[in-house]
Amino acid sequence: MKIRTPVYYADYLQLPKILDAQAPESVKHGKEAHDETLFIIIHQAYELWFKQILHELDSIRTIMEKPFIPSTDLSVINRRLERVTKIQDLLIDQINVMETMTSLDFMEFRDYLVPASGFQSLQFRLIEATLGIKAHHRMEVEKQFFNSRLKPEDKKTLEEAEGKISMLEVIEAWLARMPFSKFEGFDFWGDYSEAVKTMLSQDREIISTNPSLDDRLKLMELKNLDMTEKTFHTLLDSKSFDVWHAEGKVRLSQKAMLSCVFIYLYRDYPALQMPFKVLNSLTEIDEKFTTWRYRHAIMVQRILGTKIGTGGSSGHEYLRSTTERNRAFLDLFNLATFLIPKSMRPKLPEKIATQLDIVYDSQRP
Repeated sequence: MKIRTPVYYADYLQLPKILDAQAPESVKHGKEAHDETLFIIIHQAYELWFKQILHELDSIRTIMEKPFIPSTDLSVINRRLERVTKIQDLLIDQINVMETMTSLDFMEFRDYLVPASGFQSLQFRLIEATLGIKAHHRMEVEKQFFNSRLKPEDKKTLEEAEGKISMLEVIEAWLARMPFSKFEGFDFWGDYSEAVKTMLSQDREIISTNPSLDDRLKLMELKNLDMTEKTFHTLLDSKSFDVWHAEGKVRLSQKAMLSCVFIYLYRDYPALQMPFKVLNSLTEIDEKFTTWRYRHAIMVQRILGTKIGTGGSSGHEYLRSTTERNRAFLDLFNLATFLIPKSMRPKLPEKIATQLDIVYDSQRP
């Protein structure tokens, strides 16, 4: 039997490297700024968590690239997506620690950091690329800052990452393979369309007979309802959907979107619970990165005001503008547009319902 070399805690974690990795710039200029160590450690912690997020996302993407994904793999995917969301909670909470640093504290060392910037966080850009945010989705100012701020080797790494298949793309392929866009012997989407008409007709009646609305408000709400009706039509009509897709109003294919709607409508069935959880977790990841960006933007405004960022960006204004724009799974957020009340859902034929069900009770009626 081979004798294992004893493992020492500090050596295993390489603590001498980690704990020796804080080198405040202010020290080089004569006097250490007390809060610069906090600033460094928080950003180092971010980068460590970014590494773990990439580790999880890369493993999930590898699984989902397969032509067939068994339910046991979906279970693994869900656990790892949940881990990512828990890490995101920590990223957001770290801002509370950063906000213990005041504007005057930051100004003690801020000028020493120029031109370093969060723009240069390669790992965060790799996370965005892995999720599905590529160069052509970014604002022009972002592209300019990337090109001028990243080292050539980092730029090349990011370009390579953007050339790989993204989480959004593997999710789309997985959804498109599902058999929910068309059912043999059952016109589900025809029944769904009729249910939508009934729902919208009821909404129209409620608006038209609402005594608290004047004619101007009624007209406005009825126009909004017409737009909703057109949106439903676009989902179900392939030609209209293709136009929508070409205009960038939706990134998922029609088949993928129809699968999403079906999963959300019948998510209580056991066979759909894990797919729903995958989609819900991806939505949550997008939401939490949006929250993190927003909290970061507010923190920067609180500390910098309207000053230019250390990397030369417009600071708060730039961060605020990217908060809503850089979202990979916006289509999943918009799924609620196409949902109808449970009571109006088309009744599934027994054969389909049985396939989606798992019976644990031996006394099934």
